[in-house]
Amino acid sequence: MWAEFRGQIGTLAPESEELLHDLFTDDETAEVDFLERDRVRLEPSARVEPSGPTEKLSMVKLRRGQQFFRQSILNAYGVRCCITGISVPRLLVASHIRPWSAFPKDRLNPRNGLCLSSLHDAAFDSGLITLDESLRVVLSQRLKDCFPQSALEQNFAAYEGRPIRKPEMLTEPAPEFLAHHRANIFKA
Repeated sequence: MWAEFRGQIGTLAPESEELLHDLFTDDETAEVDFLERDRVRLEPSARVEPSGPTEKLSMVKLRRGQQFFRQSILNAYGVRCCITGISVPRLLVASHIRPWSAFPKDRLNPRNGLCLSSLHDAAFDSGLITLDESLRVVLSQRLKDCFPQSALEQNFAAYEGRPIRKPEMLTEPAPEFLAHHRANIFKA
């Protein structure tokens, strides 16, 4: 069953996400979050009331399966940032190693994800940090040029050269995905 699911993850993950949502609530404005096996959290959607005109014609692309990806990644890493160990779910991001927009086939692949704090996700996405072949944290010179700043030193310099916490479930990040990040996103 697992092999079948992984073979069709692009189709079955969003469908699974919708079915789980409907199992726990029929409120379309609520999101269902499974961060641990024994906890389910229902939260209002992040929709904000508009200011200004109350109607606007819009076409929106939705990231189907994103909630599935987030829950898979956070659970794989024990709901902890793989760099810092931060364990506050609202501060954690299921970060894509290879960008969502450029790699549609890898969007829901757990080997394309890292559990990072919001701060470290922003640094990873902008190429200020990466991971080497041994999964150790590497800082870009651009980031180091901003030192000394105590907040940066506490949040980045303290982790330079240290290995990340590996996922407890699934598999480690794919080496070819990290190689792509180092070659195309990281700003040495």
